[in-house]
Amino acid sequence: MRVAIVHDWFVTYAGSERVVEQLIALYPQADVFSLIEFLSPSDRRMLAGKQVTTSFLQKMPFVRRKYAAYLPLMPLAIEQLNLAGYDLVISSSHCVAKGVLTGPDQLHVSYVHTPMRYAWDAQHEYLNGRGVDRGLRSWAARWMLHKLRIWDHRSAAGVDSFVANSRFIARRIAKVYRRDADVIYPPVDTAAFSPLAKRDDFYLTASRLVPYKRVDVLVEAFARLPDRRLVVVGDGPELGRLRAKATPNVSLVGYQDAAALRDYLQRARAFLFASREDFGIVLVEAQAAGAPVIAFGQGGALETIRPLDSPHPSGVLFGEQTAAAVVQAVHTYEQQEHRIRTADCRASAERFGIARFQRELLDHVSRQLALFHTRVHDDGANVLDEPSGEMRAA
Repeated sequence: MRVAIVHDWFVTYAGSERVVEQLIALYPQADVFSLIEFLSPSDRRMLAGKQVTTSFLQKMPFVRRKYAAYLPLMPLAIEQLNLAGYDLVISSSHCVAKGVLTGPDQLHVSYVHTPMRYAWDAQHEYLNGRGVDRGLRSWAARWMLHKLRIWDHRSAAGVDSFVANSRFIARRIAKVYRRDADVIYPPVDTAAFSPLAKRDDFYLTASRLVPYKRVDVLVEAFARLPDRRLVVVGDGPELGRLRAKATPNVSLVGYQDAAALRDYLQRARAFLFASREDFGIVLVEAQAAGAPVIAFGQGGALETIRPLDSPHPSGVLFGEQTAAAVVQAVHTYEQQEHRIRTADCRASAERFGIARFQRELLDHVSRQLALFHTRVHDDGANVLDEPSGEMRAA
C-alpha cells in the first residue's frame, strides 16, 4: 500500500507537526507533501530523514518569512500536488491540506486540527488583530476570506473520513462542513515530564505571542496582582506591545527551547492560559509536569482539564477573557490549591499519551480501509451483475 502524508506547511515544530511526526512513525514507508518546508536542522528530525515534496510556493519571493501573505494562493497550490498512485492519503490540516485532489480509488483520511478559523467563526477577530477591520484593505480581505470559505466547504467533499483533534473541533467540522468526525486527541509526550517534589513561587504561561492567544489579558491581570510573579515564555509580533505594558512582576523571557520550557513547567506554581484553544497540547504538558492549570473555560480546555467540581481536579477554569476574570481565578486557585494534587494533574495528562494516539489512529484507518474496500468490491460486483445498455434497450 502506497501512503502519502500531506501537511499544510513545515516552518516550526509545534502541535500539528507532532501529529505528523507520529503519522510518519506509524507509516514509515509514506511520502510527505506540503506547501512549503523551512524547518531548522534540529526540527527537521521529526521527518525521520524524509524529503518533503513541496508546492510552487516554496520558490516564491520572501515566502520563508511572509508565507501567510500567500494565503490566497494556497488552495491552488495544494491542488497542484500530484498524489496519483497512492492508495491511502492522510492529510494533517489546519488550513488547506485537506483540499488535495484524490481519485475514487484512493482513501483520503483528514486529521483536522481546525477548519481554517480565520475564514469562519474567527474572521472578525482575525481582521481586528491585523488592523484591517476597516477601509479598502478590509473589504479586499473580506472578499478573499469569502472565496476561501467557498473553496474550503467545496473541498471537504473530497475527504472520505474526518478525524477531529477534540470534540470542540468535531462540532466545528459539523458546523462548517456538515460532516461527522471521529475524535482522536493529539499525541502528548507525557513521559518527557517529571513532576518535582517542590515548586517555585511563580505563575507561568507559554505560547506564540499573537493576538488571539490573549496573553495581554494575563499581563493586565498581573498588573493588579503586584505581589505575584508571572513568567511569559514565547515570541511573536505581540512581544513589543506586551513588554510596553508589563509591570515589574511580569518577566517576558522570549523563545525557550524544549528543555528550558520543560524546566519552567516543572517548577511553576501553576500554568495560566487565556486563549480558546482547539485542543491545547501545552495545557496537557503542564499537567504532565505536575502543574495545575488556570485556563479560559472554552474549547479544548473543557476536555483536557478537570475543574474544581471534579472528584480529582487538575485546575481552575474562568469564564471570560478579561483581566478581572483572571485575577478572580488566581484567587480561587490559591484558596483551593490544597485540593489539586500533583498526582491528579499527572493522571489527567496521561489520558493523552502517544501510545493511545497511535492505537486509535491505526484503528480508525483500518476501519476506513475495510469500509472503502467493501464499497469498491460491491460497486464492481454491481457493474458485473447489470445487463448491458444494449440489452436493456431491447
